[in-house]
Amino acid sequence: MSDAKHTDPAPDQAAADSGHDLIVSHSIPLTTRSGFEFHVRPVEPADKEALADFFRHVSRDDLRFRFLSPIPEVRDSLLEDLIDVDHDHKEDYIALDIDDKTIIASAMIGASEDKSEAEVAIVVRSDYKHRGMSWTFLEYVIDEARRNGIQKLQSIESRSHHAAITLEKEMGFSAKSYPGDPSLMLLEFDLTKPRPAT
Repeated sequence: MSDAKHTDPAPDQAAADSGHDLIVSHSIPLTTRSGFEFHVRPVEPADKEALADFFRHVSRDDLRFRFLSPIPEVRDSLLEDLIDVDHDHKEDYIALDIDDKTIIASAMIGASEDKSEAEVAIVVRSDYKHRGMSWTFLEYVIDEARRNGIQKLQSIESRSHHAAITLEKEMGFSAKSYPGDPSLMLLEFDLTKPRPAT
């Protein structure tokens, strides 16, 4: 069942009232089942510092789950990789609080050349967890991947990341052991099947 409300981006009212040129937000507003509203858009190069601040508010465990490696912090080279996207085969969607400034989640998609499959990885800022964001954000990313012609989404999770594995299975991902590494699980979502009616 869809819990996301997709609406057209709204103009910045403050800019309209001030008499300046109309500024249109490129963020898409989404609402979780609990009523929490946030905005989503593709990452831009200017987001680098905001991304750095975002990752400073992500727990060590969640950093490990996101990058499948125990890293103490997200260094500059990794930030550069996150914003170095082509908006076709590689995309990083950022979720923002309604101020359109504070990044509260990130979802990276990396697709194969023929788009037969793509890996997805999501991480949420620690103080914004438990608001239903992960479900709504991932649902949006699934829809965008399908619209972009990707046939299968894959998520590689640590076996100890129970919350993510449970969420993805509830959303329709199949789960199996990751080949060659018993500490990981491979979850897959077939995007060629019709989306269930809501």
